[in-house]
Amino acid sequence: MKNNYILVDFENVQPKNLGLLRGHAFTLVIFVGANQKSVPFDFATALQDLGENASYQKITGNGANALDFHIAFHMGEIAAKDTNAYFHVISRDKGFDPLIEHMRKQKIHALRHVDLSEIPFVKISNADSLDQKIEAIVDSLRARGTARPRRIKTLKGTVNALFRKTLDQDNLEELVDELKRRGHVLVNDQSISYGPGIVRH
Repeated sequence: MKNNYILVDFENVQPKNLGLLRGHAFTLVIFVGANQKSVPFDFATALQDLGENASYQKITGNGANALDFHIAFHMGEIAAKDTNAYFHVISRDKGFDPLIEHMRKQKIHALRHVDLSEIPFVKISNADSLDQKIEAIVDSLRARGTARPRRIKTLKGTVNALFRKTLDQDNLEELVDELKRRGHVLVNDQSISYGPGIVRH
């Protein structure tokens, strides 16, 4: 199980669905700009409801990318201490993408989302249809970069772990078969490679 770190660029995104995180294991940090003088009452209340796993980080200094650099530095600090970290940057700012791609090449799990509902573990917990489940699995595999499973057996274990080991053998086979059918997973004997929907992102 990965240690999920959710870092919110509050200058860019003000989530209204913090309740989606209840019942999950995570560390949430809301990065607030130096010039942001207040936080909406409803948001502050929802954050408090998440308990000690959620906190604010008010940045120092101004500038077009000041908050982005604080988030990047924070990720670097955590990555140096926690090799099991999985980062989720909540921002519409595509400027994070080159950094996240670099992190993934270093086998550090990281993704940018514009909404909390896009985080893989949130998607998985709310996935009812086959399409939703496949989308959540693909998001998770994409985030793994070069650390993706390379054998069918390992892939099945990874998929089952995503669903908190609640899948029976038939469900697991159905999901893996669907990944193959949609071209996300390419099989050669017991070895696997990945299609463009996972590799290019």
